[in-house]
Amino acid sequence: MSTRPQPLIIGAGPAGIRAAEALVAAGLRPLVVDEAPACGGQIYRQRLVQDGRSTKDLYGSEAGKAGRLHAAFAALDGKIDYWPQALLWNLRDGTADIAVAGVTRRATYDGLVLATGATDRVLPIPGWTLPGVFTLGGSQVALKAQGCAIGSRIVFAGSGPLLYLVAWQYMKAGVEVAAVLDAAPSSAKLNLLKALPLDPGIVLRGMRFVAELRLRGVAIRTGIEGLRIEGEGRVSGVAWREGGRERRLACDGVGYGLALRSEAQLADLAGCAFRFNERDRAWLPTRDAAGRASVPGVYLAGDGAGIAGADAAERAGERAALALLEDSGLAFDKTRASALEAELARIGRLRDVLEAAFPFPAHWAGAIDDATTLCRCEEITAGTVREAASRLDISEINRLKAVSRVGMGRCQGRMCAAASAEVLAAATGKPIAAIGRLRAQAPVKPIPLALQLAAELPEAAE
Repeated sequence: MSTRPQPLIIGAGPAGIRAAEALVAAGLRPLVVDEAPACGGQIYRQRLVQDGRSTKDLYGSEAGKAGRLHAAFAALDGKIDYWPQALLWNLRDGTADIAVAGVTRRATYDGLVLATGATDRVLPIPGWTLPGVFTLGGSQVALKAQGCAIGSRIVFAGSGPLLYLVAWQYMKAGVEVAAVLDAAPSSAKLNLLKALPLDPGIVLRGMRFVAELRLRGVAIRTGIEGLRIEGEGRVSGVAWREGGRERRLACDGVGYGLALRSEAQLADLAGCAFRFNERDRAWLPTRDAAGRASVPGVYLAGDGAGIAGADAAERAGERAALALLEDSGLAFDKTRASALEAELARIGRLRDVLEAAFPFPAHWAGAIDDATTLCRCEEITAGTVREAASRLDISEINRLKAVSRVGMGRCQGRMCAAASAEVLAAATGKPIAAIGRLRAQAPVKPIPLALQLAAELPEAAE
C-alpha cells in the first residue's frame, strides 16, 4: 500500500461500510480502521466462530439488513485497506496514531470520516458492580458474538428501545427472561402513536416484541423507581418500587442500560466544535446536514455524532462520503445526496418521538445513595461528588475531575462522565448543559505499554 494520504474511515459499522462503499465507487481507496475482528458494528456484530446459528437466529427481523451490509463490505475486498482489531488512539495535525498487532502506526489522511458509534449510558444503582450485571449492549455482545447468555434467569432493566429488543433476543434464544423493568411510565408510550406516520414498521415491530414477551410470561413493569441489584458476591435478585410498593424478583443475571451515548472523543481530538443536545442530554460534535464537522476535511456519521440508529447510520455514512467527494472536487450524485438528507431528517423526527416514549430518568441521579460507586476505575462514590460540589463550590465537570479523579481512570470517563455530570447537576441545582463536558485526551482508550512504533505503514496484505 502506498503511504500517500488517503481517506480514513474510523469504524466498520453501518456508517463506515456505506462511506467506504461510496468512496470506492468514486475511484478512491480508503483505509478503514475498526476495533472489532469483523465488520458490522454493534447492531450487526458477527459471531466469533461459526456455531450453527443462522443469520435469522442472530439478527431476527434485521437479518436482511445485516446480510446486505456484510455482503457489501465483503465486495470491497481488494478495493480498500482494512485494519480490523485496530485502535485509533490519537489524532493530531492531520495524522492518526493507530495501534494494530502490537505496533502503533501513523497514517496521514486526506479526509477523515468518524463513524465511531455509541456505548451504553448508565446511572449507578446499588449493586451495579456485582458480577452478573451487564449493560444492555454487553448482554447483546455476549449473545451475538459469543453465543452465550449472561445468566439462566435474567432481568432486563432501564429505558430505551434497546431494552425490549435485547430482552426479546434472549427470549428467542431460549433463555428465561424473568422481567423487563422500564423506568419510563406507561403513559410515555402513547407518544409512539406519533411515530406511526414516520415509520410504522419500527413501531409495529416494537409492539410485537412486547406482545411476544408477554405471551411467554415475561413480566413487564413500567414507571419503576428505586432500582437496586441484590446479592453477595454475585447477583441474586433485583428490587424496585412500583406504584408505591416494594417488589423483589430472583435472578442470576441483569442487563441494565438507559439508552446510548455517543462516542465522540476522537471528534474532540480532531478539534471539532461541540454543542449541547437537549434530546440526547449530551455535548455532541456539530455537523451540517451532509455530515461536515466544523474542521475542514472531517466528517461525522452515525451514532457517534448523535443517537439515531442503524438505518440513519447507513444513510449518514453514505452522505458524509458524498460530502468528502464534493469537497475534494470529485464528481458526486447531487440527487442522491438530497434524498439521503431528506431521509435523515425524517429519521431525526422519529428519534424525537422515541425519546419522548423512552425518556431518560434524570431524577434518578439525585436519589443515588452516597455510598454507591460512581467511577469504577478510581472508586469514587456519588457522595464524593456531592461533597466536592458543596464544600469546594464545584459545578463544572473538568474541575470535578481535578479534585476527585472522576474520569481519570482507564475508561477516560467513557462510562462515568455522563453519570457524574448528572449527579453534579442534581447536587448543584444547575441544568445538565451548564455542567460542561470532559475534554478528551489521548490515548482515548488504554493501549499497551509495550506498544512499538512502526516507521512506516504495512503493506496492504498485512
